Amino acid sequence: QVQLVESGGGLVQAGGSLRLSCAASGRTFASYAMGWFRQAPGKERSFVAAIGWNGGSTDYADSVKGRFTISRDNAKNMVYLQMKSLKPEDTAVYYCAASGTNYYPRNRDDYNYWGQGTQVTVSS
Repeated sequence: QVQLVESGGGLVQAGGSLRLSCAASGRTFASYAMGWFRQAPGKERSFVAAIGWNGGSTDYADSVKGRFTISRDNAKNMVYLQMKSLKPEDTAVYYCAASGTNYYPRNRDDYNYWGQGTQVTVSS
């Protein structure tokens, strides 16, 4: 069982930066791949980024590649999403998720645990 709590969302101007954090409970955190997803009003929840269990492998949606960086600290049970050069279209609720698979999937159905989400709003 893994419980996830996101933080760090807020209101930022276009071009600005934010860092999202995800605190995980559970002794087996290091065995999970972790991902970030987002959901804008009226849209489906979509993949943003994922990271393998040891942090050595990452994957990004094309829309955020080069602007967002996912990282993890297994000693602290934390996952981060550093977001730079934010755009109004990045506005969404951002969710942290844990996957029991042995890779770092893009499909939300491959994730077993989800946080409650944190709102990110980018003004133009």
